[in-house]
Amino acid sequence: MSKILEYRGVSDLVYAEVTEDTLENYTTGAVKPLAGVATITRETASSSEAHYYDNQAAIVISTVGADTVTCTVSAIPLDVLADLTGQNYDEATGVLIEGHVAPKYFAIGYKTKKTNGDEVYVWRHKVSVGIPSVTHSTENDGTEANGQELVFTGVATTHRFAKADNKGIKAINVDVALGKADVTTFFDEVTTPDSLKAKA
Repeated sequence: MSKILEYRGVSDLVYAEVTEDTLENYTTGAVKPLAGVATITRETASSSEAHYYDNQAAIVISTVGADTVTCTVSAIPLDVLADLTGQNYDEATGVLIEGHVAPKYFAIGYKTKKTNGDEVYVWRHKVSVGIPSVTHSTENDGTEANGQELVFTGVATTHRFAKADNKGIKAINVDVALGKADVTTFFDEVTTPDSLKAKA
């Protein structure tokens, strides 16, 4: 009988800008730390509907839509927030200038952990993010504090990967405990199905 496990743990949230996503190429910028992460929730829009012929359900038509990835994080550094949302940041004065936004696509990476301690490494390859909400409240004699919530919308890449049967992808998940994939540089750059190598 296989082990019964649950997920308990998430860490090391990073991001990189997608600089090109075409049929010919998928390229990204440098991988950067995002913020401390408390929770990550992914929901995928999908639907299935039976079509009837000869007075009975004959076939089922299924579709899969966009992913919604919700991340509860610590306070996001202002320069990172500007980078993610396409707003302006003045390095000289350390000022986030809220207003005009220039939406971009990113890849986000993180680690999840099972209850036995085994880790799963994840890259989601094409997401965009809205401006996160933030709550500021007065200090009191308790321990209350507020982080922020980022909501990413993920879609499949335009680029088609050989190991994905020449189709676009949304993400890869690597079960490190299997010991099959070489993950030594997994978060040094955005790893794709085609760039991930098996252990020698």
